[in-house]
Amino acid sequence: MKTRIISAIIMLPLLLLVYFGGIWLMLACIAISFIGLHEFYNGFRNEGAQPSYIIGCGSIVLLYAFHILGTNVPYFSDGTGRYNLIMLWMFITVAACLIYGMDVEKRKNPDVVSTLTGIFYVVFFVHFVVLIDESEYAHNYIWLIFIIAFGTDIFAYFTGMFLGKHKLCPNLSPKKTVEGAVGGVLGAVVCSILFGVFFLAEGHAVSPGFILMAAMGSVMAQLGDLTASAFKRKMGIKDYGNLIPGHGGILDRFDSVLFVAPYLYFYIAVVLPLFL
Repeated sequence: MKTRIISAIIMLPLLLLVYFGGIWLMLACIAISFIGLHEFYNGFRNEGAQPSYIIGCGSIVLLYAFHILGTNVPYFSDGTGRYNLIMLWMFITVAACLIYGMDVEKRKNPDVVSTLTGIFYVVFFVHFVVLIDESEYAHNYIWLIFIIAFGTDIFAYFTGMFLGKHKLCPNLSPKKTVEGAVGGVLGAVVCSILFGVFFLAEGHAVSPGFILMAAMGSVMAQLGDLTASAFKRKMGIKDYGNLIPGHGGILDRFDSVLFVAPYLYFYIAVVLPLFL
């Protein structure tokens, strides 16, 4: 536990990237995409699959090139243009993965599936952090990605340690408990409310919609964690890497963020306007 705490303290300066946002946060997301994809593909290689890291890297470059194009070129900067660029990226990505599998003598279906899964699970999901950062609510709601994800992780960890009795998913993560999961949800809600009271519109942080948003976000964070555990179980590995002492690899630290960021983006896009 000591190593985990020290590593968490060391990572705190990275929150400066969230504060400055813009190009700095985008570069951080690009780096996480490259490293996380590499870790994810290494896990599949441990199973015997051969995902294409070249196609994965190409998808990262193309996605952010389209993102910049859709942000700065007037023709694409409207909602429809950016939407079409994302759809084009999806088409190119899926087509490239399918073409990769056409060499039937060398490639098997798991090679294609693992390549495509990694791109959408890691690259596409991380991209939602950048999308939130560029939304009109960025300066406030971008923080909630990490408050909900890391708040859930911290409170679930300590609640499970002191109160945990009933196993949550013993086949996926033997140490996780039902009590820890509930503690994670409550902790995320409390942290989100405290943040909202000081930084969001008056009264919004204690509204039923906001509280439900935080609670569901915590559930998504835990589903992201369990999804990563399921992959690791099937891959036969304990951690995705050893980049962060006490935590493992990039994906071991950001697995919950991968689910929270898309969820929060759609909350901002669809639900939030109803309450403001």
